[in-house]
Amino acid sequence: MVVFGRVGVVLVIVAPGQGAQTPGFLGPWLEDPTFAERIEWLGTVAGIDLAHHGTEADADTIRRTEIAQPLLVATGLVAALELFPHPADAFARVGAVAGHSVGELTAAAGARAITAEQAMVLVRERGKAMAEAAAVTATGMTAVLGGDRDEVLAAIDKHGLTPANDNGPGQIVAAGTLEQLAALADEPPAKARLTPLSVAGAFHTEHMQPAVARLAQLARAVSTHDPRFPVISNKDGRVVHDGRDVVARIVGQIASPVRWDLCMDTMSDLRVTGILEMPPAGTLTGIAKRNLKGVETFALKSPDQLDDARDFCDKHGESSAFDASPTWRMVVSPGKGTFHLDEAARDAVDLAPGATIGDLASSRDRTTVVARHGGQVVEWLVEDGDLVSPGQPLVRLHPAGGPA
Repeated sequence: MVVFGRVGVVLVIVAPGQGAQTPGFLGPWLEDPTFAERIEWLGTVAGIDLAHHGTEADADTIRRTEIAQPLLVATGLVAALELFPHPADAFARVGAVAGHSVGELTAAAGARAITAEQAMVLVRERGKAMAEAAAVTATGMTAVLGGDRDEVLAAIDKHGLTPANDNGPGQIVAAGTLEQLAALADEPPAKARLTPLSVAGAFHTEHMQPAVARLAQLARAVSTHDPRFPVISNKDGRVVHDGRDVVARIVGQIASPVRWDLCMDTMSDLRVTGILEMPPAGTLTGIAKRNLKGVETFALKSPDQLDDARDFCDKHGESSAFDASPTWRMVVSPGKGTFHLDEAARDAVDLAPGATIGDLASSRDRTTVVARHGGQVVEWLVEDGDLVSPGQPLVRLHPAGGPA
């Protein structure tokens, strides 16, 4: 049996979503001329004065979807360059990345699945499209804190609402029309506290479908690369190692619930020891403290923390298995479970793009695993019936047409 498992230390870098921004938060960062120049460049790409919005704009202004989202993504990306001035520094330390909602674009660009410029174009259009979709119907979001999970979900469903963000036990966000939210407020779940959120609409619900269509159109023109780190997806907590799939999931997520609870389950399966949150930090590390006991966290809020943040990365850093053979392609496990090898793939010399190599059976479901790019089989790294971890390499392939 092939045995695989991370031991020792694992660092996960996370990027926050909309709502993490506060007036003036970018001020200290812009004192660094290099940071300021990079923010100006990304702002130019996005067509937004990010420096102004991050320093002088008031809370109501930066709450606007079309402003908040580019501001968050740009800040995370430029701060990552401050934290890891040389990409190899990150490759040698980061075990996985994840982003909450729009933070997935930060994570995707940080993992090199897309470029920073592509991320800024996508987030610019994402913010605009979501704002336009929110203007069609009066919708909103309400945090449901506490209460029995099953009872909370039943109450949300009863009123036709969507559990748009599932951030773990005791933290579910309901989203839908204002009438539906009012009905929930009149009949709340037992022992639960309801807090209306100051957002423009019901994000991550069917009300955002027009925005999905707009982003899907743009995404077809985006060139992608396989990420350099495992990317943990909001959709289902799966580890993704195909650039096209990373982007497709980000697009679909606009109208689908954010399953941060499942992302944290995957972090636990990866045996994470440290979570570092990019600025404006605090939200995701706070959730991690409540749900991932024993895992150290670091909320990077200001540039004077950079040296301590680098020490944190040194303490918890472990290179990604994805970087071990960069000239080859790896097909990796999307999650934790038992891998069952496909009979046809077992004896194949070449795998066609999209060929099934097996399936992963977990306690939640059974997932088909495919070789999206195809290629010549160099080495199977697991056997039929092996227990595998999220992101574990399953088979090593030479790209089609590559050297033998």
